[in-house]
Amino acid sequence: MIRAHARHILVPTEQDCLNLKEQIDAGADFGEIAKTHSTCPSGKSGGDLGEFGPGQMVKEFDEVVFAGDVGTCLGPVKTQFGYHLIKVTSRA
Repeated sequence: MIRAHARHILVPTEQDCLNLKEQIDAGADFGEIAKTHSTCPSGKSGGDLGEFGPGQMVKEFDEVVFAGDVGTCLGPVKTQFGYHLIKVTSRA
């Protein structure tokens, strides 16, 4: 079965998400941005969600993790929790 390892940043608005993505695309560290801005408890560990399989996350999140490019900052992705930036660190 396919597995992915990902990190994410969760914020309340799409604009927050876009602003943070701009910083990351300009060279800011994804983990540091997660620690400072993410409203998810995983932010404390740089947004690390560990390894998981399809169907373990909400649908919108899952679709991006298992179809998006590995190693790039993906998003904004809207879910019931807010807006996410996602970085897939590995998928196999």
